[in-house]
Amino acid sequence: MNTKVLYTIAAGLVLSATGVSAQATDCATTASIAYEHAKVKNYEAAEAPLWKVRKECPSYSVATYQFGQKLLESKLKKAGTDAEKTQFANELITLLKERYQYFPAKTQLGDMHSDIGQLMYANKIGTTDSQFAEFHKAYTEDKTNFKGAKKLYTYFYLLVELQDAGKKDLQDVFDLYDDITEKIEEEESKKAKTISSLTEKEESGATLSSKEKRSLKNAGINLRAYSKVKAGINQKIGERADCKNLIPLYTGQFESKKTDVNWLKGAAGRMSAKECTDDPLFFKLVEALHKADPSAKSAKYLGILALKDKKTSKALEYFNQSAQLETKASDKANVYYRIAEVYRKRGSYAKARSNYKKVLANKPSFGQAYLKIAAMVAKSANSCGNDVFSKRAVYWLAERYARKAGKVDPSLKKTAAGTAANYKAKAPSKTDIFNNPEIKSVKIGCWIGETVKVPKL
Repeated sequence: MNTKVLYTIAAGLVLSATGVSAQATDCATTASIAYEHAKVKNYEAAEAPLWKVRKECPSYSVATYQFGQKLLESKLKKAGTDAEKTQFANELITLLKERYQYFPAKTQLGDMHSDIGQLMYANKIGTTDSQFAEFHKAYTEDKTNFKGAKKLYTYFYLLVELQDAGKKDLQDVFDLYDDITEKIEEEESKKAKTISSLTEKEESGATLSSKEKRSLKNAGINLRAYSKVKAGINQKIGERADCKNLIPLYTGQFESKKTDVNWLKGAAGRMSAKECTDDPLFFKLVEALHKADPSAKSAKYLGILALKDKKTSKALEYFNQSAQLETKASDKANVYYRIAEVYRKRGSYAKARSNYKKVLANKPSFGQAYLKIAAMVAKSANSCGNDVFSKRAVYWLAERYARKAGKVDPSLKKTAAGTAANYKAKAPSKTDIFNNPEIKSVKIGCWIGETVKVPKL
């Protein structure tokens, strides 16, 4: 190869490298301008340079798509007509897909597809089938990153719509209902645990840090959102899950499914939840389940049947066996609640409280357990206090338990507040406290065995 040819090749390589370097510099400069504007939400100034980076340097940084999403969400929120909403929603969907194309490692499938599904549903893009398909892909391929109370509700809502249209089976609705309810309860437990822990810290007199205050506030907001969604899907499933529909459905499926452990668990569980346990089918389901796979579930159902036959001791034996075998926290909590209820109705308050606390240890959002403890405490005021003041002081403790119920379970907020106010009215008045300045706390005896602080005037 002669010198002239070598010089030409070398010059070409230099020019090419120079071009690449110049383009990289241009990308960095333009991106810097776009990002700075976007950081302060000056999207009007950010738009042109941001879209320039997106077009000419699509793989420069994932920040292009993160800021682009915020920009388009802002436009969508401000859109005045349906046509504009559709336009911006479609642009946002395209952007989300591009992000996955160029940054798959930094994009969660569950998050992306559920976002797309919600955009399609909210802006009437595509069919019910295509909207559902996005949610279904997100949930089945990346459930961990399928987050957001509203999106969970929309996913379930669309499935029910398809079932009403004859495109999905009722069993599909039941299966998704069970799965989504479990996911919601897991999220509720996480938030309730945060609330319970920080509330206890606050009640002890400690000062929460600004970060802890934000955590407490956000946990409350998210807990209320999940509570509304759970109520919404329960309302949506409505009569579909009533005994009149469950019994014929499962009766027809029983012979072909009686050795299918998962089906038996689901069928028996749903019939138990809907109080369809008087029907002979429930006994057949439990019997088949215990034969196919003796487990926590079959032990629980045998306990239910024993309780119906007024064999309380046998029922407790089965329930305790179920609680020991159960591995899922929310299901374990439900079993302990049954045990606690048996003891409460028998007047064994100490044993009942012990099991209600086991309920809360496994499912911190189970507010009803706090209300039950509160009721037992209040009912024991006369027997657990030594004098008039201490007897009435018991109601302060009952009030405290009642308020906890509303904090960890927003659906009980109104009931809990009313119950707590009722207990507070029965507790020592400000005059009583003023007349007994030496009393700073009251140790409550008998089965309660707790100390309650006298409120400051």
